[in-house]
Amino acid sequence: MQTILKIGTRGSPLALAQAHETQARLMAAHGLPAEAFEVVVISTSGDRIQDRPLSEAGGKGLFTKEIEEALLAGAIDIAVHSSKDMPTQLPDGLELSAFLPREDARDAFVGKAGKTIADLPEGAKVGSSSLRRQALIRRMRPDLDVVMFRGNVQTRLRKLEEGVAGGTILAYAGLKRLGLEHVSTDLMPLDIFPPAPGQGAIGIETRIGDREVEKMLVAIHDVPTGQALACERAFLAALDGSCRTPIAGYASIDAATLSFSGLIISPDGTQSHTVELRGPAQEAARIGDEAARTVRAKAGEKFFDGWL
Repeated sequence: MQTILKIGTRGSPLALAQAHETQARLMAAHGLPAEAFEVVVISTSGDRIQDRPLSEAGGKGLFTKEIEEALLAGAIDIAVHSSKDMPTQLPDGLELSAFLPREDARDAFVGKAGKTIADLPEGAKVGSSSLRRQALIRRMRPDLDVVMFRGNVQTRLRKLEEGVAGGTILAYAGLKRLGLEHVSTDLMPLDIFPPAPGQGAIGIETRIGDREVEKMLVAIHDVPTGQALACERAFLAALDGSCRTPIAGYASIDAATLSFSGLIISPDGTQSHTVELRGPAQEAARIGDEAARTVRAKAGEKFFDGWL
């Protein structure tokens, strides 16, 4: 059968799992075979750069740049992303137009030297490349040695087995999508260890105005996830969120009401400011923006200047 839609993705096992979940949902929604939806693997700068933190290499856009270029060029029709990897500013002509139902947004601790962060011996190494996770670990256990841990899920788990660190933190959603949830030794509560904005949600990027593609995606778009992500991404955008700023945010929808919790924290984990807001789910972006202005007023501009 002729290909109807080309799905662009990174080549990691998790990225491929997300692309194939999108493919399966499109097949089910439209009664079409797998051949109608071709998965196209695209190598990104973020995958190739493994020797330094993303904040030093160029930020979140390193995981999307080449895929977005292919989308703009017409080589693919949609791009499937982990929403937490998406910059708040997208290239001209592109938009996030659909989200799949969100998985569990919590972080999972995978421990070798202890089952929980509290169990780790003093001075134990914990690996993470996320500034948010690093800061939250330091807030919980200032005595731990937090080391940089880059690579896909399998690479990080291998490093753990090799003894590079006594524990690491991974998105539980990613582990579940890979059938690896059993490696988790502890799940981090949302109130103690809040997730990155967008964590657990698969986002689909398209060309603005591509009506045929939009019509196909409407059938698999999850409205509550889209509302939650609109709030979280507005919060991130208003704080100029990047890989250099430790920011957490999570929105949940109950009936037509959205509840949002946000956090900004210093990289050393010693200073933090929180915000909680509720409101109509249809005003998700406004709530996220208001939350950002509230927490910025609490913290003051110097809070953001100290470590950029």
